[in-house]
Amino acid sequence: MDYQSERSRVRRVAKRGHYDAETVHRILDAHFVGQVSFQEGAQPFQIPMLYARRERTLYLHGSTKSRIYQTLRAGLPCCLGVTLVDGLVLARSAFHHSVNYRSVVVFGRCRAVEDPAEKMAAFELFTNAIVPDRFGECRPMHEKEAEVTGILALDIEDASAKIRTGGPVDDAEDYELPIWAGVVPIQTHYGAPVADERATGDFPLPQSVARLIG
Repeated sequence: MDYQSERSRVRRVAKRGHYDAETVHRILDAHFVGQVSFQEGAQPFQIPMLYARRERTLYLHGSTKSRIYQTLRAGLPCCLGVTLVDGLVLARSAFHHSVNYRSVVVFGRCRAVEDPAEKMAAFELFTNAIVPDRFGECRPMHEKEAEVTGILALDIEDASAKIRTGGPVDDAEDYELPIWAGVVPIQTHYGAPVADERATGDFPLPQSVARLIG
């Protein structure tokens, strides 16, 4: 499966572009917050939203009363961007400083998820995308909670991933300068869980959280 199209084609440093579904999906699955962009009339908007992927569909989570839900449910073209920063690339010149990253831009149109079974499956997908297996540890959702929560399904029409790895690339004459250069890796980790101060008892840490923090 390939997501390449003229609109998704990477133009700046094209060799960093990837269009195969495996690479695009792997980057999307490594995160759960995306920036959704769309235009309403002459005004552009960009809204951060939670998402979760199932095959070629991204499910977006928000209030049924929100601008983005009301606008995109009609099928307006939109795009979603995700960026993961893996390291600071420090060169010998300020000009050649950079970052190592993995990013994806997805293009498509949304539809409102109305089918109760698909909507409940999307709720489970969302919860487990953030904390694997957490959904089964929670109380079942109330009907009213499902009614006021909007789920948009963004079917991926085309997409591109862009990846930078490795160290700095300096001008040839700068390699002799007595200046440190290299990469400072960036790693995300989970801290020690803090129990809700309003808890009515000393409950054990759930398995999903225990696995999450390792």
